[in-house]
Amino acid sequence: MTSRSPDTHRPLSYALLVHGAPYGHQAALSALRFARALAQRGHRVATVFFYHDGVHNASTLMSPPQDELSLQAGWRELHAQQGSALLVCVAAGLRRGLLDEAEAARHGKPAANVEPPFELTGLGQLVDAMFSHDRLLTFAP
Repeated sequence: MTSRSPDTHRPLSYALLVHGAPYGHQAALSALRFARALAQRGHRVATVFFYHDGVHNASTLMSPPQDELSLQAGWRELHAQQGSALLVCVAAGLRRGLLDEAEAARHGKPAANVEPPFELTGLGQLVDAMFSHDRLLTFAP
């Protein structure tokens, strides 16, 4: 007979690292579906970090057909339901034309296409998530 520790079934805190662009690869959709499944099991996705082409998930300019899932709306819903931080690598975002109001002003650009709850941030936030959450899962092409 083996004994279980009392916290065996405690809810876990997850961080997701998304490398895949929306609609260009299955990675972003898989990450969103995984996050929803975790919530159904009582766990929490505390942080989603978008990196490389995954930063495109934060673009307010995406306009999928009405009969298709809006991944950006799905991420916003995750934030609203679980309070998940939606962090976008600032360096990867700037390279790919994703700017919030502050970065657009700093670089002299006429518009921004990243709005809250998405937040441009550095890799340090990813490192913090690696150490502060129970699990980190990567979704990449």
